[in-house]
Amino acid sequence: MVTLNKIYTRTGDAGATRLASGEQVSKSSLRVETYGAVDEANACVGMARLHTAADPEFDAMLARIQNELFDLGADLATPPLKDETHTLRMVDSQIERLEREIDTMNAQLPPLTSFILPGGTAAAANLHLARTVSRRAERAAVALAESGQQVSPAAMKYLNRLSDFLFVAARHANDQGRAEVFWKSGATR
Repeated sequence: MVTLNKIYTRTGDAGATRLASGEQVSKSSLRVETYGAVDEANACVGMARLHTAADPEFDAMLARIQNELFDLGADLATPPLKDETHTLRMVDSQIERLEREIDTMNAQLPPLTSFILPGGTAAAANLHLARTVSRRAERAAVALAESGQQVSPAAMKYLNRLSDFLFVAARHANDQGRAEVFWKSGATR
């Protein structure tokens, strides 16, 4: 564990930051944007967790997701290195577990008959916000890869599954789908 004496370093005052590899980049770089959006999604999950204590198993699942989002951020903040021995990368088992959890939660929910508006319970609303932010992180990761920079395949897969997980988790947090708010097409015309 790293212990810091000061929270500020002044090294970013001119708009630059360092990646986990030590490489200096602009704070506006696609890589920084990508792991910044992951950090934002993590904060949204944290907001949702303020409302999930009554469901300890679900809350523990979200706590694990928060920890993995730090792993994901570390993966995205580290461009490929010659020696990857000590580099934290996402792994397929994390993706497979997400898929199992999606399937388990989804099996307990009523089938969708309409698009769902983000809302319902406070936990669900925050999970929908986390879902949209994770989609932004995924779009940024795609842009990063399309720019010629490498992104680990497992990180890309995890981001894609994460938004699916958060969608189903939001439905779960809406009283197993009973408190969902449905879109009414053209209702305000």
